[in-house]
Amino acid sequence: MLIHPQIDPVAVSLGPLQVHWYGLTYLVAFLAAYMLAAYRARQVPFVNRGWSRQHVEDLLFFCMLGVVLGGRLGYVLFYKPSYYLAHPVEIFYVWQGGMAFHGGLLGVITAMAVFARQQGRHFFEVADLVAPCVPIGLAAGRMGNFINGELWGRAADPGLPWAMVFPESGSDVARHPSQLYQFGLEGMLLFVLLWLYARKPRQQGAVAGMFLFGYGLFRFIAEYFREPDSFLGLLALNMSMGQWLCVPMILLGALFWGMAKKDAFQA
Repeated sequence: MLIHPQIDPVAVSLGPLQVHWYGLTYLVAFLAAYMLAAYRARQVPFVNRGWSRQHVEDLLFFCMLGVVLGGRLGYVLFYKPSYYLAHPVEIFYVWQGGMAFHGGLLGVITAMAVFARQQGRHFFEVADLVAPCVPIGLAAGRMGNFINGELWGRAADPGLPWAMVFPESGSDVARHPSQLYQFGLEGMLLFVLLWLYARKPRQQGAVAGMFLFGYGLFRFIAEYFREPDSFLGLLALNMSMGQWLCVPMILLGALFWGMAKKDAFQA
């Protein structure tokens, strides 16, 4: 069995200032999203619709706010509502951890809707630009989870060559390194598939629909290897909270993709 290396979560210490690896993964995520979105803005059909680098920078600012605020509120509402209802001040203790992807996604959707309205653009025009840029950021975040030794996987066969003991879990049980599964599935694989799909002109909304469907499917699969949150466990049908939150993503993604193929989202 492998042993998690227990990497120091602090990447750099400069006196009282500490830079955490997890914070650096967020920085990498936003920089990657900016560079990829700036590249897409120069391609057809976006360049023909007047997209500029300034538009991308403004959109990224809105999305950064959406990720942070939505991710935190999503964790509060989806995972620990009763706890934070009793301790409302701790909602602002973001340094203690607690971010939810699905909440961050809702935050980004809200940010894109505000930006689209402000710019007089169709929502799905904005969503199609952003969608292929997201998975690289997700991959960076999952690598941050692995470095921190958090969100470890379920028990695995000790004979599995890559089964790993996470001392942070408080046990010597061999587990699936589910952070790396998610890095590969909803990060790198989804990025490659979505980027290739988006290289050719598609009906408006098709790329965004494909992202929702692809992420929901890959995350649903990965959740079978990820240890459920101890304070929730498995819910109805032996599915985790993450899986239940992926179900509407898969359904909506398929619906949006099908509607896009019928040109339902044309301006």
